[in-house]
Amino acid sequence: MGRRNSTHFAPRARDARVNPDRYVNKATDVGVETAFVATHQFADFDIAGELKVNIIARGYTTPTPIQDQVIPLILSGRDVVGIANTGTGKTAAFLIPLINKIMKDHTQKVLIIAPTRELATQIEDELKLFTRGINISSVLVIGGANMSAQMYKLRQRPNFVISTAGRLMDFVDRRMVTLTDYNTIVLDEVDRMVDIGFIRDIRAIVSALPKVRQSLFFSATVSGQVSGILASFTTDPVTISVKQRETLAGVDQDVIRVKSKEEKLSTLHSLLAKKEFSKVLIFGRTKWNVEKLARTLSDSGFSVGSIHGNKSQNQRIRVLTEFKQNRLQILVATDVASRGLDIDTVSHVLNYDEPESYDDYVHRIGRTGRANKTGIALTFVG
Repeated sequence: MGRRNSTHFAPRARDARVNPDRYVNKATDVGVETAFVATHQFADFDIAGELKVNIIARGYTTPTPIQDQVIPLILSGRDVVGIANTGTGKTAAFLIPLINKIMKDHTQKVLIIAPTRELATQIEDELKLFTRGINISSVLVIGGANMSAQMYKLRQRPNFVISTAGRLMDFVDRRMVTLTDYNTIVLDEVDRMVDIGFIRDIRAIVSALPKVRQSLFFSATVSGQVSGILASFTTDPVTISVKQRETLAGVDQDVIRVKSKEEKLSTLHSLLAKKEFSKVLIFGRTKWNVEKLARTLSDSGFSVGSIHGNKSQNQRIRVLTEFKQNRLQILVATDVASRGLDIDTVSHVLNYDEPESYDDYVHRIGRTGRANKTGIALTFVG
């Protein structure tokens, strides 16, 4: 329903077939990275005492590199461009100062736009933890969830609106959201929004924002299209680039060559039966293939769940929660899970279907080998 359907997930031109040799690489020594020495502690930041209590309760004492640099800039009112991968702590880097901003002035309203339902949900979950016991309200505005409930919360004029681009534009069209009401805007994972076909929506949103605003822009890469959005979105921004190591550095990568569908499936079964394959993320190319593979593995006795575009939001949240809490050994997913999801201790990423491009490959395998651990990525090649 709604006019956004025509723009969702616009197909990209398929890259020339990736040379399988690019799927083979050894992880570098993750222990050689120079230890980061923070300039600040969370206790040093000029933020409210109640917020500091919640930060401590989350177990945070020393900021990550992006938090250390970005939080003071946002507190001072500057526009910020953060170049950082998922897993660097950027969500807290923008939430903490924005929560403080609203605590000082409850007339302020913040709009956060994320590429996927999963990332938007993670942001709201983090926001609720940081605002526990603090009078700050929020609404999650995403597809696959009850629109009437979202409309009700929007009428309450919450302090934070956390949204995906398509559903946000649905509400703009219905005059349930007036973009000029928001004087602080966060665009998170902008490169991913462009990748999945939301470039037109993002441009429309940026063009309708108030002229005077604080703009925060986060992206892992800055391509030509992303550069255009950046130029129109920010005013005299400070750019902070935090990439402690490349995504591939902590991942052992190899290929598995198979001659038939039957050999491919039997090889997968053999791998998943091994003890070391304790928490496995399997990528397929289509929703149909992902669901079929998940059912096949379930019928074979594996503990498995799936997420893809045909799943309701409640189904996706439930499966992701079970996988994060190690109640599922295996998660089978489309590329909806290749970006923005912060899942600890994924032992293996298996590309059951090859990705459409090498960039997609990098994003997929970035789900393992995180937090200075070594992960393993295997790609099936026919």
